[in-house]
Amino acid sequence: MFTGLVEEVGAVNVIRQQSGDWVLDIGATGSFMEDVRLGDSIAVNGVCLTVTSMSGKGFRADVSRETSAHTSIAAWRAGVKVNLEKAMQLSARLGGHLVSGHVDGVGELTSKQEDARSLRLVIRAPEELLRYIAAKGSITVDGVSLTVNDISGAEMRLNIVPHTAHATTLGGLKVGSVVHLEVDLLARYTERLLFCASAEKSDAKTSTISKEFLAQHGFYKS
Repeated sequence: MFTGLVEEVGAVNVIRQQSGDWVLDIGATGSFMEDVRLGDSIAVNGVCLTVTSMSGKGFRADVSRETSAHTSIAAWRAGVKVNLEKAMQLSARLGGHLVSGHVDGVGELTSKQEDARSLRLVIRAPEELLRYIAAKGSITVDGVSLTVNDISGAEMRLNIVPHTAHATTLGGLKVGSVVHLEVDLLARYTERLLFCASAEKSDAKTSTISKEFLAQHGFYKS
């Protein structure tokens, strides 16, 4: 598990295919690698990867076909900057929100504007993820924990403060950039619980959640 608070911006040194999978060599500083061990989990642009080998200057990780099919990793090239975060420790503060490192889909940056010292980003999300995205809710973008300002149709608006813009890759995004999205885990679990409750009364194969259904189960008050 992760928090969505990026520890360092690293770089892809090597990316290559091997037996249908991908192998990544990621460059990182000595201070980041100091307590990394073989088999550790590291989020790379929000994708949970396992360290298969390492040095004081970075680490290697394998990427399965399943993971590459749901991310933009296959399009990466040497030199690409990536957000890095080591797995959270139970003794640490949860400054962001609970992040699994299992990317739900990719979005596209459709607008980027300066607003005083901050940045305003508009990202178009896949239709199948929209029901999990709510205004003032949490979402992970390329491994960064963010709050959704508002959502209109398929587009969500996000505010990036100066520290986040400089300490992550988000400040360097351009209109048209593809980003990894992970929705809030609580949203997925809530839907699953409600769906199971509904399935006991119906054989429906799709979600039937409505305001009336939420109110009936105590999740909504008009």
